[in-house]
Amino acid sequence: MLSGEAATFLGHSTVLVESAGKRFLTDPVLRERLAHLRRHAPPVAAEATRDLDAILISHLHHDHLDKRSLRMLDPSTALVVPAGGGALAREAGFRDVREVRAGDELAFGASTVHVVEADHDGGRGPRSRHRAEPVGYVVRGERSIYFAGDTDRFAGMARIGEMGIDLGLIPVWGWGPKVGSGHLDPQTAAEALTLLRPRVAVPIHWGTLFPLVMHRVRPDALHDPPRIFARCAGRIAPGTKVEILEPGSRLELG
Repeated sequence: MLSGEAATFLGHSTVLVESAGKRFLTDPVLRERLAHLRRHAPPVAAEATRDLDAILISHLHHDHLDKRSLRMLDPSTALVVPAGGGALAREAGFRDVREVRAGDELAFGASTVHVVEADHDGGRGPRSRHRAEPVGYVVRGERSIYFAGDTDRFAGMARIGEMGIDLGLIPVWGWGPKVGSGHLDPQTAAEALTLLRPRVAVPIHWGTLFPLVMHRVRPDALHDPPRIFARCAGRIAPGTKVEILEPGSRLELG
């Protein structure tokens, strides 16, 4: 295993974050198919999901809290969920479930997980009673890594930026041919960088899950969003370097 602070983009909103010797997995979706969505990326390597110190869930939507994917992971791992999501976590078999709200902090050795705000729908879906306020996370070890989860742009991002972000994992799209409310697109994600001010930004939440056969009709929506984001960021937030990672690629923070 390589050492140091790093992030490995595994597809959609799933990222392996390595911080001060600890391993955190965000919003794991590990299956080849999720309802009507198909995975358009290599399978997640088994070593990326081993020896985890915590799993960080940003909100309850099925493409972020997928119980079948969670059951593929070690149930003794600490599972961090926004307050209100504990029952779903326990249904997936996890024993160490920690429900959190924005402002909370959790320590894992020399790494601290700061829970921060997000602006997104808090429900599970139209037929579910489960609800929880979405969150993001700042993982701070030798470097600070911000995982936004799913969010729109909001004024409170400036407060997150004041924490000093070395790497921002920024959603730039979704799982279909267009994005709806509560999401960042390439333009608004670039605008968010002016508030967050990360040293480096990696676009996530793109190019992995797509409706059946839609990839033949709108292949641009699978490939273009991170590149449009990089162009927008170069114009709007030139102080942030954008690194586009294909699923499975790792970025080490020097």
